[in-house]
Amino acid sequence: MILEVAILNVIPGQSERFEESFRQASRIISSMPGYIEHELQKCLEEPNKYILLVRWGRLEDHTEGFRGSKEYQEWKSLLHHYYDPFPTVEHFEAIKL
Repeated sequence: MILEVAILNVIPGQSERFEESFRQASRIISSMPGYIEHELQKCLEEPNKYILLVRWGRLEDHTEGFRGSKEYQEWKSLLHHYYDPFPTVEHFEAIKL
């Protein structure tokens, strides 16, 4: 399993609209092959900052499957105009302890 992590800096004054758009976009991502679960959390110290965590079966489910899909274009049109700067997305895998 892969964990996708993105810090989302939303343009000030757009948080409420962003959250509503994200509710719509959640239906898109949750329908994708390899998707496991996701969560969006809002920063307490910086109210325009969010963290998006998405669990995928494999890295390619996100980087090729989701990002290469027509559904991703809808995701982009719903969300990408809210970000400043555009987020960096990183992927992590669990370490067996």
